[in-house]
Formats: sequence, structure tokens, C-alpha cells
Amino acid sequence: MDRRSILDDLFEINHIRTIYHMFISVLFLFIISTLAVDYIDQGRLVLEFDLLSYAFGKLHIVGLAWLLMFSYTLAVPYYALALWGTLYHRSPVQGVLSVGAGLVLSALQAAVLGVLPIYVVFHYQLPPASRFIIILEQIRFLMKSYSFIRENVPVILKHKTKEEGPRFPTFSSYLYFLFAPTLIYRESYPRNPHIRWSYVGVTFAKILGCLFYGYFILVRLCIPVFMNDSNKPFSTRTLVLALFHATLPGMLLLLLAFFAFLHCWLNAFAEMLRFADRMFYKDWWNSTSFANYYRTWNVVVHDWLYYYGYRDFLWLSRRKFRTAAMLSVFVVSALVHEYVFTLGFGFFYPVMFCLFAFFGVAFNFTLNDNRKSPVWNIMMWTCLFIGQGVMVCLYCQEWYAQIHCPLPSYDNTAVPSTTL
Repeated sequence: MDRRSILDDLFEINHIRTIYHMFISVLFLFIISTLAVDYIDQGRLVLEFDLLSYAFGKLHIVGLAWLLMFSYTLAVPYYALALWGTLYHRSPVQGVLSVGAGLVLSALQAAVLGVLPIYVVFHYQLPPASRFIIILEQIRFLMKSYSFIRENVPVILKHKTKEEGPRFPTFSSYLYFLFAPTLIYRESYPRNPHIRWSYVGVTFAKILGCLFYGYFILVRLCIPVFMNDSNKPFSTRTLVLALFHATLPGMLLLLLAFFAFLHCWLNAFAEMLRFADRMFYKDWWNSTSFANYYRTWNVVVHDWLYYYGYRDFLWLSRRKFRTAAMLSVFVVSALVHEYVFTLGFGFFYPVMFCLFAFFGVAFNFTLNDNRKSPVWNIMMWTCLFIGQGVMVCLYCQEWYAQIHCPLPSYDNTAVPSTTL
């Protein structure tokens, strides 16, 4: 289906575009305030982005690891499926051999996609942003591989004609799928007639602007507060003040992540691939229930979880355990989120898991779709502000605890001075 992104439609309305301009003006205020503080403290105008250069360090290692993961994801699932499907329809003996070959190739892919990213992250001591890139790409490749196999294996099994082999997907369609902004494999997708390269350039410029926006939020609103709090004795008052101080930067970071990735990044690749279905998210900001928020915040991941998690669970249980199916999806999602944060930050601190698996489940069943009043939209936003404040506060405090109270094996020599 040919669908545009909601924000692209909303930005054509002058009133909505003005709100977008207000966010840009806040970025300019961050830049001006940083220049003013640097001039007062150092007597010169300077913008140093050492935090960004540290966070995205060792990108050459990231590139090599990504290339290896991509190569195996491109070759192993496709040719393993083709080999298995061809032998499966010839004879039972060859079918058994094909299963063995498929298992060997699957184990090889699991070693590359399952072990290699973790090894690279820890062996090369990658900084946070570089870690997140590798781990998120690992998960993306695994989800796409599973979708490709899950969609094609039933077709091969249902094929009855022995004279003709089953119709396999083309290699070009699989290659397109690996880059397309979707996690559900289809032989073909709706396509636009041409590429708007000016739109691609502007969209990537917005992503770059979001990176600098996030940098200024951390440098101006987070690091000074939590760097000073780390030298103070712990108290309930300090924790509560830090938590509420973190609500605003936490919410800004959430909105930046949404705009930079779910809108700009996915739309840029969709435009370059002429991918016409741009419904990567829906109007989650209008949600009056967390059940609707979870469905509309990230449609790309939600569709994958719905088709291969929730629906398959119901199919296996003959539609008897809907609540268990929903809970299983929440648990899997919470575990994956915690896995990403643990490897990304380099320490295990299950704040995300607790918020997702416990509070997220509770809100999903209590603040459900029966809530239609605008009051519940206010409640939803209030809970989001508090949740983001909790995450930013606790993760920042743990980050500085790891630096100032390190374990014997912890090495903080590569951390820039702005984060200390």
C-alpha cells in the first residue's frame, strides 16, 4: 500500500511546521549558550564535540563487523533455503541431508550474527554509540533472516508438484528486503516512480542535526548535573531531584530518537529504494492508552512481533491463550531492549527491563483502549515524562558510578573529560 509518513503530511500545515521551527530555535539557543559559557570560562569562542567523537569512535571496526554480518545474512539464509527446498522435494534421503546441511549453515550464521557482534563489542572496547550500532544491526539482521525463512518455508512445504521444484524468491528481492525499511519479507513491495534526491539530502541533514541536538542536551542538561551529583553523598532528596531534573532532557531525547530514526532514517532509505509504504509509525502522540501507544509508536517492529510472536503463539495454542501470547511478546521485547542497553552501555542495570516488563505490562492492561477521554492522553504523556526521567537519571548515575567506583577490570582512560 502506498502510504506517506504522518509527519510529512503534518509539516505541510503551517501551525505544525511552526512547532517544528520552535524545536530548531531551541537548538540555536543551546549553541549560543554553549558559546557564551565557553567564552566566559575560556575567553574564546569554541565548539568542541569531543563527546561525539568519543561516542562514535572506532567506526572502521564497526564498518568491518557490519560488512561481515551483512555478507553472511545475504548468503547463508538465501542459499540454505534454496538448497533445502531443492533437496527436500527430490527424495527422503536427500531431504534428510538437506536438513543437516541447513542446520550446519544455520549454526554458522548463528555464530556470526550471535557471537561475532558481542565479541567485537568487548574485544575492541568500543564506545557506546558504536556498540549500539553493531548490536542494533545484529538484531535487525536476525529479525530479517527469520522473516525471510518464516515466509518461505511454508510455501516450500505446501508445494506438491514433484516435476517442478518450488518457486524460490529471487536473489534481488531478498537483497532489496535487507535494505528496505521493513521487517516483513514480501516478494515485492509498492514502489514510487522516481527518487527525490533533494528529499534524501535534507533528511540526512536532519539526522545530523538531531545528533548535535542530542549532544547539546547531554552537555548542557545532563552531564553538569550528574557529574556534580556523583561527588555528593547519596540521599533520597538527591535522587528525587535528579529524577525530576532528568524528565525534560529524557523526553527531548525520546522525541529526537523518534524523529531521527523512525521518521528521517527510515524515510531516507525508503526514498532511495523507492519504497512507497511509509507507515513506519502512527499518531502515537494522540494515544489515550498505552495499548494504543505500543501499537503506534514503532509500527515496523510491532508488525514483526505481531505476525511472528503474537499470531504464531495463538496458532500453536489454537487461540486459547491470548493473554499469555501478549505477555510473551512483552517479555521478549523487554529482554531484547535490556540486551541492547546492557551491551551498549557496558554494564547490566535492568532499568529498561523493569519499566518494560512490569510497568509496561501493567499500563497495557489498565490504561487500555477503553480510555477515550483527553485526560488519559495527559496521563499517558505524564507517565512518559516520568519514565524517561527515571531512565536518564538512573543510567547516568550508574555510568558515573562505573567511572568513579570502577571494578578492578574497568578502564576509563578512553573516556573524554567532558563525561567525567
